[in-house]
Amino acid sequence: MATGILLFQSITVILYYNNMYEVLFENVSKKIGLTKEEEQLLQTFFIPKKLRKKQYLLQEGDVSKYLAFVEKGMLRSYTVDEKGIEHIAEFAFEGWWMGDQFSFLTGEPSKYNIDALEDSELLLLTKQAEDQMLEKIPKMERFFRLLLQNHLIAIQGRLASSLSNTAEEKYNQLVQACPTIPQRVPQHMLASYLGITPETLSRLRKNISLRK
Repeated sequence: MATGILLFQSITVILYYNNMYEVLFENVSKKIGLTKEEEQLLQTFFIPKKLRKKQYLLQEGDVSKYLAFVEKGMLRSYTVDEKGIEHIAEFAFEGWWMGDQFSFLTGEPSKYNIDALEDSELLLLTKQAEDQMLEKIPKMERFFRLLLQNHLIAIQGRLASSLSNTAEEKYNQLVQACPTIPQRVPQHMLASYLGITPETLSRLRKNISLRK
């Protein structure tokens, strides 16, 4: 009986461990193809990490030691000005990456805070582990190159949107990209990300709802 229980527990642990990387494998497979052996090797370079809601991954003034892949939950990246007002730069949901690339690559202190908006499960990648991974799995170099290209395109798109689009157009673009965001993110944080006041966002959402 004891042997059976131990075997069941071992199988449960293995299944849980494999499921932890399921979203990562799906994310990677959209850009490159990995063999089962490469997938098993890929797991060894990441550090599983759970964050409770409001717990920090990075605080302003610290050096960013990790790139984080979100398996479950949600993170936000933001700065705080001299008046104590938060300015949200980015959200990251399941299947998204988060980190201060500048601090991560240069070793300089970060200007950003990154914390969890929900209880979250992350896979963390250090700079040393990233270098080793790219050496052992050369395909991942192409993956990160494509990831960086998409990130730059998104940044330029957001800049162009902020200069030319109305508040409603920016809100609609955000919801189109992340349909669950209105339910998962407090209104004042959405307003901060869009660069408008919470009152403006409230009126905007009411007008959209009335037209439906």
